[in-house]
Amino acid sequence: MSRIIISGGGTGGHIFPALAIAHYIKKKNPNAEVLFIGANGRMEMKRIPEAGFNIEGLDVFGIRRDISWSGIKSNLKLPFMLISTVRKAKRIMNSFKPDIVIGVGGYASGPALRAAQELKIPTIIQEQNSYPGKTNKWLSKKVAKICVAYDGLEFFFPKQKIVMTGNPVREEIINFKPNLKEAYEFFNLASTKKTVLVIGGSQGSQTINQVVLDFIDDFEKLDCQLIWQTGDFYYKSNEAQLSGLISKKVKIAPFINRMDFAYSAADYIVSRAGALTISELAIVGLPAILIPLPTAAEDHQTANAKQLSDAGAAILLPDIESKKLFTILVNLMSDFETSTRMEKNIRSFAKPDAIMRIVEVISKFVNIKI
Repeated sequence: MSRIIISGGGTGGHIFPALAIAHYIKKKNPNAEVLFIGANGRMEMKRIPEAGFNIEGLDVFGIRRDISWSGIKSNLKLPFMLISTVRKAKRIMNSFKPDIVIGVGGYASGPALRAAQELKIPTIIQEQNSYPGKTNKWLSKKVAKICVAYDGLEFFFPKQKIVMTGNPVREEIINFKPNLKEAYEFFNLASTKKTVLVIGGSQGSQTINQVVLDFIDDFEKLDCQLIWQTGDFYYKSNEAQLSGLISKKVKIAPFINRMDFAYSAADYIVSRAGALTISELAIVGLPAILIPLPTAAEDHQTANAKQLSDAGAAILLPDIESKKLFTILVNLMSDFETSTRMEKNIRSFAKPDAIMRIVEVISKFVNIKI
């Protein structure tokens, strides 16, 4: 019986690919044991058990980039935190006895893979972004293989370890079908009108939420519809105002559980530029305006979005220029030729068999079916 640990999380961009890998392995290998290692207090500690998997938590945190005294004190604790979390990760592995440990990014991924490497357990990195973070660069020296979704990463990783797989996306997105009757019924929308889907990542985006709120009156005058995922924190902070805006044309929710239906009903997307979102957009083939999160580690979201915009597959709108969103959106909606070209170009980035490719890499170290 194969035993596999998957470590990482923090955001949906790490959690959903990890779950996609785990579900695929269990589907093909029902007797395989899969354990997750995450960071206490982060969203994986809720989402992973909800998906039916066990998870162990580490008290791990990242580098603080602010120069406040609290930030300095937090960074001074980092070496001691790493020593402590690596020790706990070793205890988990000595108990679970994994055949392999897979890192998908996020705070817990570093100490978990480091612990596995010290225990001589094979490790694999699944790097989702076009510009990797410091932790994965550091870990790459001792991992067995690195599964990537973008070209050009040999600049950061040992070339002989890189395998082009693409990013794993949820099964319901791979099997996505546009303009499903059930999708319009789910959101109570008209199938005859164009629909804009706004998503700011799994945790929401303050910038995107605010700019959408600013132009909501203008949007109401357009002959189209809006599906708007705000994120839990923003919705709870503005629930009275947001609930008052919901109408036949405007649907607002803190979190969308049926993203396959959201994509099916949508004609245009406004989004952050996380790796998972881009991988999903490539499969569904929708014209998108991408507003990268400027504070993302190594500014990787801008790098992700630039790859698409350079290929004419999406529009890159810097966060600082987000007030231009409504004008750009209206222009895009009225430009059929550009929208059609973007749909074609973004589909060229799609890798619907990414999960199978990743599990194929894993199978070289563990006795599992692909």
